[in-house]
Amino acid sequence: MTIYQGFLLTRQARDVSGTTNIDLWLATEQGPVQLIIDGEKPVFFIPQEHLVNAQQLSLELGFTAELKALPLQNFDSKPLAACYCTSIKQSQTLSQRLKQEDILVLEDDIRLADRYLMERFIQGSVEFTGTLHPRAGYQRVHNVKCRQGSYTPNLNVVSLDIECSEKGILYSIGLDSPMDSRVIMIGEEQPADTPIEWVKDERELLLAMVNWFKQFDPDVIIGWNVIDFDFRLLHKRAEWHKIKLYIGRGNQASFFRTSNTTQQAFISIPGRVVMDGIDTLKTATYHFRSWSLESVSQELLREGKQIHNVHDRMDEINQMFRKDKPSLAKYNLQDCVLVNKIFAHTHLLEFAIERSRLTGVELDRVGGSVAAFTNLYLPQIHRAGYVAPNLHSENWIASPGGYVMDSIPNLYDSVLVLDFKSLYPSIIRSFLIDPMGLIEGLKLEIGKGENQAVPGFRGGQFHRTKHFLPKMIEDLWAARDVAKKNNEKAFSQAIKIIMNSFYGVLGSSGCRFFDTRLASSITMRGHEIMKQTKRLIEAKGYQVIYGDTDSTFVSLNGQFSQQDADKVGNELVEHINEWWTQHLKDEYNLTSILELEYETHYHKFLMPTIRGQETGSKKRYAGLIGEGNNERIVFKGLESARTDWTPLAQRFQSTLYSMVFHDEDPSDYVRDFVERTLAGEFDAELVYQKRLRRKLHEYQKNIPPQVRAARMADEINMQLGRPLQYQNKGRIEYLITVSGPEPKEYLKSAIDYQHYIDKQLKPVAEAILPFIGLDFTSLSEPQLGLF
Repeated sequence: MTIYQGFLLTRQARDVSGTTNIDLWLATEQGPVQLIIDGEKPVFFIPQEHLVNAQQLSLELGFTAELKALPLQNFDSKPLAACYCTSIKQSQTLSQRLKQEDILVLEDDIRLADRYLMERFIQGSVEFTGTLHPRAGYQRVHNVKCRQGSYTPNLNVVSLDIECSEKGILYSIGLDSPMDSRVIMIGEEQPADTPIEWVKDERELLLAMVNWFKQFDPDVIIGWNVIDFDFRLLHKRAEWHKIKLYIGRGNQASFFRTSNTTQQAFISIPGRVVMDGIDTLKTATYHFRSWSLESVSQELLREGKQIHNVHDRMDEINQMFRKDKPSLAKYNLQDCVLVNKIFAHTHLLEFAIERSRLTGVELDRVGGSVAAFTNLYLPQIHRAGYVAPNLHSENWIASPGGYVMDSIPNLYDSVLVLDFKSLYPSIIRSFLIDPMGLIEGLKLEIGKGENQAVPGFRGGQFHRTKHFLPKMIEDLWAARDVAKKNNEKAFSQAIKIIMNSFYGVLGSSGCRFFDTRLASSITMRGHEIMKQTKRLIEAKGYQVIYGDTDSTFVSLNGQFSQQDADKVGNELVEHINEWWTQHLKDEYNLTSILELEYETHYHKFLMPTIRGQETGSKKRYAGLIGEGNNERIVFKGLESARTDWTPLAQRFQSTLYSMVFHDEDPSDYVRDFVERTLAGEFDAELVYQKRLRRKLHEYQKNIPPQVRAARMADEINMQLGRPLQYQNKGRIEYLITVSGPEPKEYLKSAIDYQHYIDKQLKPVAEAILPFIGLDFTSLSEPQLGLF
């Protein structure tokens, strides 16, 4: 019997002729493989006391469910029975009917394909056996047996991008992959530098794309807003031409749908994964000032597109399609190439593969921390005799957030930052916090003994041996240490995100294991640890000036060289870690995983006040780190670090802080900068960029400046016969003029320079100048001459 290895691309379960069919597409060394699993029975659980009712109800519905009492219980210790049905439809109908009778139904929302995989601990990689049937371009396998594998795939990727008119009529489709790079374009053949496949009309364009997929057979399709824009339009035009897009493997059609509630778009293409660049970057915790392809590629790659202004771009695309199709093809393909480069530069595909191998979530899953936790945790509690609770849609109590200490505002010399390494994961490991551990722990007395529970918060207490989450985190932690050692950045990042998401999941009402006692036992323990750490530091004669979640800021009360600061930092860390190790052993009979690390020495450090107040601000500071050529200023939460402040404020802050941190008098600089602003020297840096978080018509009472600018822009767009840009969210660039906010592209009035001095320069200066005895107003006002 041959055992094959593969990696899961797509999964689907459906009813066929009254029974179930699970369809798994894999990438393997031998090419694409389709696993067909027939007859898996959907299952959910009910209390054993309702077995007779359930049997009766299934007969009334016209079928016989298989009901079996099992040695399983729910979190309220009720004995449970499993309800097996022969089809997904039967299972859904019966569970709905039972709920109408107020019978508790558990785990009926787990999809059949997901359950099949998770109960076998299959996470991305699969080992399988079965009967192989060769098909055109792939293998189909019946009589399948699957188990967890360790295969890492080498996936074929194509980057796809379309060009179209403002009315959504297709002009061309760009496809860039190592296998083949081309633009399929409507028009008469003509010479071009770009490889172009010429077609006569839009219908032929769509059919040529279908043929491309048949010929080159990629595993993954990537793009920029590729689902919501490109595939939405491709399906719309295919529908108009009454053709199906058979771009799935096994000659299957792609399926596009939009959520009724959120309007989010989804696409499923059997055997192929579609990954949107924006969504995948967000899942990998990237942040950008703007998410346009131009902006992200400039920031990551230092290169961008040929056309910038959105109106010029539309006009230019239309113009090129009419007069210069080779140039449009070049532009189209360049977008595909940029997306491929971004994926390569950020290792996004490797990140998605590793995340799937660690948690079992789909390659294209956006977010997915709740799904990841469920995949890993559910099969383990089943083996321990429990069935998972349902989602709590109401009556849930939020847990307190991370600890944030009041800051002590000042301009300091030598401030150290001490950080707890992965504080929440290490609290989970140290204090044995776990959903099942909570249920088991509540049956015991609290104490230090082997058969006593570890205390938590808000009535939570935890069993010392019956738990899974601490071990799950320990394994991930060890894997991350290996990944870091091997410089596997994508793998390391995937693990970090998963590990840190587990606290968030337990504190989220969107997770079936949510319990305020779990989340509070993590965050409130974090508060306790941070406060005690502060006391330990201050007992050594130093001043704690700020604390935030897992970071403590320590003033050394004087100017220290890097070497001397390092010595103090390392001594403090050693002392505090030893204290926690001893404390957990003595107080709870637990092994401490808490680890404080010495992270940074700021030679100069500003803790500002809240604007217009005496009290210190939170999550806002700046400091000078490094020496010589490696010296730089770190801004946190201040204007230079925020995308909603103008480049003018950011430039001003950068230089001003540098002068103050180097003990230079900034008076002349401030005066000169204000004068040059008034003289119009920095006009290009006065642009605000703001995101419209709602549709334009939804802003009724409160009309912020960006909305006024967007409304003006779209009124002008309408007059000029251009497409409206800002009705459905988006990002706008605007300036403040003497007539109020105006869009950058349609600026009519004179710039209001006084606004920029009062609202951009003054707040920046007033955060730091008072600490050196200076005042922005007196520096910036025109000098009065003597008469």
